[in-house]
Amino acid sequence: MTVIIFLIILAILVLVHELGHFITAKKSGIRVDEFGIGFPPTVFSWKPKKSETKYSLNLIPFGGFVKIFGEDPDEASIRGPESKRSLTNKPKSIQILVLASGIIFNIIFAWALLSFGFMWGLPLTIDETNEQYAQNIDLTITAVLPDSPAEGAELKTGDNIIELVQGSFILENPNSDEVKEFISKNGEKEFLLKYRRGKELGEVSLIGNKEILENEIAVGIGLDRVGIVKFPFLKSIKEGTVTTIKLLGLITVGLANFISDAFTGEADFSQVSGPVGIIGLVGNASALGFVYLLTFTALISLHLAIINLIPFPALDGGRILFVIIESIKGSPISPKIQNWINGIGFALLILLMFVITYNDILKLF
Repeated sequence: MTVIIFLIILAILVLVHELGHFITAKKSGIRVDEFGIGFPPTVFSWKPKKSETKYSLNLIPFGGFVKIFGEDPDEASIRGPESKRSLTNKPKSIQILVLASGIIFNIIFAWALLSFGFMWGLPLTIDETNEQYAQNIDLTITAVLPDSPAEGAELKTGDNIIELVQGSFILENPNSDEVKEFISKNGEKEFLLKYRRGKELGEVSLIGNKEILENEIAVGIGLDRVGIVKFPFLKSIKEGTVTTIKLLGLITVGLANFISDAFTGEADFSQVSGPVGIIGLVGNASALGFVYLLTFTALISLHLAIINLIPFPALDGGRILFVIIESIKGSPISPKIQNWINGIGFALLILLMFVITYNDILKLF
């Protein structure tokens, strides 16, 4: 079931992205030859009567494409009978808009999901600004430190702490200060931590130590009050906008730091997830409930937007870079050079996908 949910999410995100290119190209008078979900070989295709566009469903599900006339320049698109409807012969501003529209649609889609989520009710850290809109407030684990007793006990972010038990002493529905005090005083002896994960209840045995925090007994968890916050319509739109902008900033900075670390050989590729790794994350999100899955989908959509904006060959950002270079130099880049560079870029992206997928599979064992 998790794989099916993942494929549905991927198909929706690809559809949204490619729909951006498709609609903008059509509105700009550019010929669109094919709209495909997945990559060939083709499983099913359909071309409506009086339509120039073929719609296809393809076997390899990790992606999709819109075949825009002139996106990969050739003789027909440059000087052929329909060259006026070619992307490469449109004004540079139109070319950039068409190439960037998939990214824009992914951002808009994420904003719509987050705004709807705020109307539906999203899990948020509770403070004085949102407490009046909150319900079902719980003490929630917001972080689990690596190589800590909590990680060893398989506690996860999102778990709600219900009870702490040591011998005959029971601490029910504690707040964060009570948990810290309990662990500080009793944590070096084994105790039970009872939690709720989604609709399931569980318990783990823990023994704290002083290796995590200097001279303080700890088990390696971060805690906060988290509740379901449901905003009115206009406030939901506002919060959706603010959250989308913040997330775009965080993702951009995180990706920039990762790329910088990759060039210096310090990047941790074990933290990068491909399709197999994302399937596991989708399973975790769906297990917690629909609204978690909604938020996770919005995050993936924003990641796709930022990644596609990278000026790397075959990505939208790389194609936009070619247009900008042509604008600066005042003449077109050789179509052979463009297609050759984009072909190499696409091959490298496919190779990277296989390497990351292989790494994901190794994590399973």
